[in-house]
Amino acid sequence: IPWLAWGLSRRWLGEHAGAQAGLLATLMPLSGLIGGLAVPDVPLVFSALLCIEAIARLRERFANGALAMLAVALALGALSHYRFVLVIFAGMVAMFADAPGRRLLREPKLWLVLALGALAWWPLLQWNLQHDGAGVRFQFIDRNPWQFHADGLAWLPIQFLLVTPALFVLLLATLRECWRRRNDAGPWRFIGVVGLLGAPLFLLLGFFADDQRVSFHWPLSGWLALVVAAPLVLQRWSRRGNAAVFVLAGFGLLCALGFLAVASSPAMRLRLADSRAYPADFAGWQAIAAHARQFPGDTQWVASDFELAAQLSFAMEGRDIRVLDSPLNHKHGRAAQLAEWGLDWKPGAISPGPIMFVLDDSATPMKARLDAYHALCRQFGALPPAGVISVDHGRKRYFTYRIGAARRAGACTAPALSWIDSPAPKSRVRGRFDVAGWAFKEGTGLSKVEILVDGQPVVLARYGISMPNVAGYWKGSTDPNHPRVGFSATIDGAKLEPGSHWMGLRMHGNDGSVEDGPAQRVRIGSP
Repeated sequence: IPWLAWGLSRRWLGEHAGAQAGLLATLMPLSGLIGGLAVPDVPLVFSALLCIEAIARLRERFANGALAMLAVALALGALSHYRFVLVIFAGMVAMFADAPGRRLLREPKLWLVLALGALAWWPLLQWNLQHDGAGVRFQFIDRNPWQFHADGLAWLPIQFLLVTPALFVLLLATLRECWRRRNDAGPWRFIGVVGLLGAPLFLLLGFFADDQRVSFHWPLSGWLALVVAAPLVLQRWSRRGNAAVFVLAGFGLLCALGFLAVASSPAMRLRLADSRAYPADFAGWQAIAAHARQFPGDTQWVASDFELAAQLSFAMEGRDIRVLDSPLNHKHGRAAQLAEWGLDWKPGAISPGPIMFVLDDSATPMKARLDAYHALCRQFGALPPAGVISVDHGRKRYFTYRIGAARRAGACTAPALSWIDSPAPKSRVRGRFDVAGWAFKEGTGLSKVEILVDGQPVVLARYGISMPNVAGYWKGSTDPNHPRVGFSATIDGAKLEPGSHWMGLRMHGNDGSVEDGPAQRVRIGSP
């Protein structure tokens, strides 16, 4: 991709400008990490720049080689992602707006190439026709509210940081320069329209489009189109301004790579376990995969959602992992895809070997977990005591269940839910201090609750304090202990080393289950 930016800029602005454009395309964090946010971005952005390269060649000389390049770019883009439709839209508008582009559109051969590019969409169209338009409906209707929402305000600072401040200003100045030169000879009107439709207008789209999933990488094609022309503006900036663009872009890329390094380091993830910066999407997979490898080879694994299934399959050398119907599958448009591949799983399915179900508990927000547990019970019946895999002080938790083809009879049993009301997370305590909160478990209830410090039990809590507000909030809970689900305990902090510690709960169920809940950091002061 940087080579394409280099080639385009060199064609229009010279060798030095090409080197600058290629370097900027490499250093911009949004492009330097291409594929990290969305795998289809790689072929999509490559195809977009290849289309611009082909059109640039056609503007100079209408030749079969450039037409073939355009056909390949259009076909590859069609096979990359639905979002390539927006690239085609931006390109067609730019060609109609530009005199050389309009001349190209009078060539029958060009329309033949466009028709070939359109044919590349046929497999996707056919699949949608066979599946009631599931893909199109998700990409353009289900995932986008198409109503104004203020969350779009977050797009501007995010773009400002991911493009990096000085480069962001440079690209906006480049857009302005393309507008100023729109009537001059050269590609300025074409690049300006592509850049405008591909980048700034996406910021407006952000006020109406998807606000639940990562979408801030969408304008990348537009930014890179402007990067091609950016050296034109950069040559008029001072040496200090030039340095700011490249140094800040390089620093931004290093920061982004640093975050990925932190995310891949178990020790660093552990330090961030109680932070909003905790890279949850990068954590826990190795632990659950190592656990899964301990089971016989004929074990049929069923995952609670498609993300967990994908990671398990990757860790287990491409083995098929069945996936339970989950709101997360529908949220990300994977339900129809899983059904097409035969990877969706329903209770009652027959397996020649044992069946193990693994639940990624941390993938569901706390407030939605009780309903999620009840949904599992409707499918499996009463859940047996689970194996618990806890990662990074419980920030990521997995529950594993051995299940049979038949539903288990009995009341709904599920993992325990708990909360520590005091002390608050990251609070500082000294001497003797009180610990209080609540915990309950569907169906069977809890027999006792222990307080853990750094994973070790330090005191048995007094369990059974009346807390009717808990049952009032968790409506539908079937714990027989309600409303007596509160606990309290006193810990002598003088017996602990001063400094940072992790405090959590160990909950013992009446069904024999033992679960450690997520821990929170507390700081013990000197006596």
